[in-house]
Amino acid sequence: MAAMKKVLLAAAVAAFAAFIGYRIMKLKEMVLASRDMPVKHLSCQYLQNIEYGAEDITILKDGLAFMSTGLHYPGLPSFSDGPGKMYIVDLLHPKPTPVELEIKGELDLSSFNPHGISVYTDEADDSVYLFVVNHPQHKSQVEIFHFVPDNTLVHLKTITHPLLHNVNDVVAVGVESFYATLDHSFQNDALHFLTLLLGLPWCEVVYYSPQEVRVAASGILSANGINISPDKRYIYVADIPEHEIEVYERKEGEQLMHVKSVAVGSLCDNIEVDHRTGDLWLGCHPNGMKLSPYNPEDPPGSEVIRIKNIHSEQPVVSLEYADDGHMLMASTVAAPYEGKLLIGTVFHKALYCDLK
Repeated sequence: MAAMKKVLLAAAVAAFAAFIGYRIMKLKEMVLASRDMPVKHLSCQYLQNIEYGAEDITILKDGLAFMSTGLHYPGLPSFSDGPGKMYIVDLLHPKPTPVELEIKGELDLSSFNPHGISVYTDEADDSVYLFVVNHPQHKSQVEIFHFVPDNTLVHLKTITHPLLHNVNDVVAVGVESFYATLDHSFQNDALHFLTLLLGLPWCEVVYYSPQEVRVAASGILSANGINISPDKRYIYVADIPEHEIEVYERKEGEQLMHVKSVAVGSLCDNIEVDHRTGDLWLGCHPNGMKLSPYNPEDPPGSEVIRIKNIHSEQPVVSLEYADDGHMLMASTVAAPYEGKLLIGTVFHKALYCDLK
């Protein structure tokens, strides 16, 4: 009997080791560890004043682009010791140059750590509201600002909620309402890594309004960028380790119904939507193994992917820009405007490119 127990125990240990080995192999596939980096450049130049990344960028219809900079995120490098900042750049200017936005109000700027952003224009009076994911002391909260045309952000409100943990990005759908993505299923990093290792899709999209806060969509391995279609009917979410963009339809009560998944073949971060064409533009990481630990001799590359006709039976997924990290490291966002393109990064610089 004792011998039989030893045999069974040895078999169980071997099976468990084989399972863990298989999951580690799948995890390497998930982060595209062995992927070769293509190079496809555009006519680009570095944006002035952006030295510590522009993790997210979003552009108003009048050509004003907002940028969140200086993100400090666990596990990723940062070249800045100071707090994050917000910038604005006028893309209609002959020489677009980012200008730091002055922030007024009671927000603690010494711990300001901006991540994903979204803008909402109130059709009643054309007021512009900027929503910013903020991580002071590695917490998650959403700040709402009113944008004043003299390059000022007036802080209106800080939103926290138990469901809004590990927030990565937001898309505003009202003056005080938004959808938010959670990139960790647990606040504990070790537990979240375990869910990735085991392939457990436990991340969510949360809907927030002053009246209610609830889960709007679930079953996501790690939810990253989020945005909305020009007609406001659909929500797009980047499931970064699955290399997919998830398409949801907004239903009554702001519940999200999953419509389809579109494979993109890269670790795509933030999503921007061309307000004229509805095309999705994605800032992506071609090889996640190079993000952490950071090696300047073998830097993380950058990739921009475009999706045309995402609601058709055959969406067109195309590579628009790619670099091996020697020009641009760790791209996170690509924002188009009238034949121009802004490409932002986690911790490096930002590019202003000509698409024509």
